[in-house]
Amino acid sequence: MKTPRTIRWGIIGLGKIANKFATDLQTVQHSELYAVASRQQEKANSFAKQHNATKAYGNYESLAADPNIDAIYIATPHSFHKEYTILCLNHKKAVLCEKPLAMNLQEVEEMIAAANANNVLLMEALWTYFLPHYQFVLKELATGRYGAITKLEADFGFQPKMDMHSRVFNKSLGGGSLLDIGIYPIFAALSTLGRPVDVEAKARFFDNGVDASCKIIFNYYNGVKAFLKSSFLEKTPTEAIFYCEKGIIKINGQFHRPSTVTITHDGKQTTHTFDCRTLGYNYETEHFNELLRNNKTESPIMTHDFSRDLMFILDDVRHLINLKYD
Repeated sequence: MKTPRTIRWGIIGLGKIANKFATDLQTVQHSELYAVASRQQEKANSFAKQHNATKAYGNYESLAADPNIDAIYIATPHSFHKEYTILCLNHKKAVLCEKPLAMNLQEVEEMIAAANANNVLLMEALWTYFLPHYQFVLKELATGRYGAITKLEADFGFQPKMDMHSRVFNKSLGGGSLLDIGIYPIFAALSTLGRPVDVEAKARFFDNGVDASCKIIFNYYNGVKAFLKSSFLEKTPTEAIFYCEKGIIKINGQFHRPSTVTITHDGKQTTHTFDCRTLGYNYETEHFNELLRNNKTESPIMTHDFSRDLMFILDDVRHLINLKYD
């Protein structure tokens, strides 16, 4: 059997999420962290040493131009996703860009257009979609044994350290609960119920104009509703509960990361566990690698249209709560 081609990765933006991605990348067979880049050479050197990268760049442009790199993971703050994704795509590099893919739908369209123009793979790195427990839930719902979903409740809340210089509180970087964590409950609804026919939303704000919490309701045909919540003001269960005609499927906290699933059906309650021995970022990476090896330019799971729909809804919520980014 032929050995799969080794995919040589680069990482742009070396914060917490990049550390997690790089850690799990070491568990992915036939993958290599080849290069990393930061605006600060010293930070790049330190990150490269920690994760055994071959090269460390003090600017993003040099990494994008490196001919030895096959794929690039974009882990910068949200507001820079479009700029550096297009930079890499124009250098014919496959791009796995952290969620949210961009700041608004117009930026998403520009990124997809650049990917199509260069005939290069582009995928939004919404890792939850690829986790074993989430794929299990999608398959269980598809069997029909529980009937149709009648209601969804999904939340994500925690209290970050109140540092107004931090990315999560910085409006110019796309900070706030909606784009940072609200995207997960919205994703849960979109991936199971599709686009709603109507959206309701209200929010609370910090003094600097960054959204502190959002409460969102998706309305569907036949009275089906999704009650969604994100918050930087409180710690919430961070569960996703699918109420169905013949049972309940609950993804236990924290539903967006490797977790367990409890199903109530026919008077019985069963909890399913999954043998995930990593942080969970390896699953999206393995999927992306296979797409790249097979010369695909789009994921059949995290499609470009799904990313469009996700951002369309985020834009809609933002309009409803009157949230404008710098």
